[in-house]
Amino acid sequence: MEKRTGLWTNGVIWFGVAVSVSEIEAGIEIGAEATPGSLWLPLILGHIVGGIFLFFVGLIGARIRQNAMETTASVYGKYGSRFFASLNLFQLVAWIAVLNAQGAAVLAGLHLPISFPLTCVLLAVLIALWVFVGLRRFAKVTSVVMVVLTVLLTILTVKLLGVGTSLTDASAGVAGAASHTLGFWNIFEISLALPLSWLPVISDYTKDVEKPVRATAVSAIAYSFASFWMYFVGLEIAGAGVGNDIAQAILLAGLGIPGIIIVVLSTVTTNFLAANSAGESAKAIVHKLNPKITGVVVSAISAVLAISGIMEHYISFLYLIASVFAPMAAVLLVSFFLDKQGRTGKAFWIWNLTAWLIGFVVYQATVSLDNLFLGPTLISVFVSGAISYIWILKDKFRSA
Repeated sequence: MEKRTGLWTNGVIWFGVAVSVSEIEAGIEIGAEATPGSLWLPLILGHIVGGIFLFFVGLIGARIRQNAMETTASVYGKYGSRFFASLNLFQLVAWIAVLNAQGAAVLAGLHLPISFPLTCVLLAVLIALWVFVGLRRFAKVTSVVMVVLTVLLTILTVKLLGVGTSLTDASAGVAGAASHTLGFWNIFEISLALPLSWLPVISDYTKDVEKPVRATAVSAIAYSFASFWMYFVGLEIAGAGVGNDIAQAILLAGLGIPGIIIVVLSTVTTNFLAANSAGESAKAIVHKLNPKITGVVVSAISAVLAISGIMEHYISFLYLIASVFAPMAAVLLVSFFLDKQGRTGKAFWIWNLTAWLIGFVVYQATVSLDNLFLGPTLISVFVSGAISYIWILKDKFRSA
């Protein structure tokens, strides 16, 4: 019998995913532009909603024992599934490069005595090693890493609280100097963005769980908690008077070597999961590919991209691709949980692809609107989900 992963392993994985420089930078963005007292409700609400989406999408993979992109085949057809898998593979390779470069840049600010290119290579080697050895073989090491990371992050959080003024006062000072302040739905959207960015990935790990509902819930809760924590660290840095310089904030908190350990471990734990999932997406496109080997190759490619610096010019394009997956997940959720007949066939797949496309277009049409009620992501989700459900209602009326 195939060995399944337990609650602890999945909790550790998804805790580690959320501990990243990108999550901290999102918190800095909110802290730098939010008015005092206005950020907590949308920040918490965004993480709760994001966690709920992660749970239900991950539960699909856990129940049918398929990876994230394979689960889309029954809803979008073989070619639709490959289309989404290709986009996911592309965005994962690129985001690994971005996160690799971000980690290396922070380490440079901590005066690590090696060059930026070499740091990118070393981070990629650690990620590739983790992917190749495999999660189950590295389970104990992963647990130790998470314990160390949690302790160091706790120290960093406490130290940063003592560095600046209170979060409320800091927010007031920075927001007063800013030319623009974030509204409720702006903050909600930023809080929701990173949790939802993992929707096309979570089933790569829940497909192997021993207890589908419990393990998926633990995964979503662990991620949401750690993500909120990282946003909170970002808020602290925004109030520490160092702008968005994470390295300077770490040094200001008096953490030299521990700060280096935090950045290295957080970069590797997040990028390991992305690289591993890139291998799973490649497998969904070409079934004969070995996910581990592909993950190692992806790590190498991402190092080259990070060193080249070209990824700095493509972040907005990557956000464009990322916006693909929220409406995609909405259609998947409606079809899996509300379609009791298990419909299939070309017409059904085309309808769902159309529902996804309309949701995607709605997102692009609304994303530039400031402080839009619900935010562009949720609006696109509701639109795609509603259109997808029309097909189910149509068949129900016919059979009635």
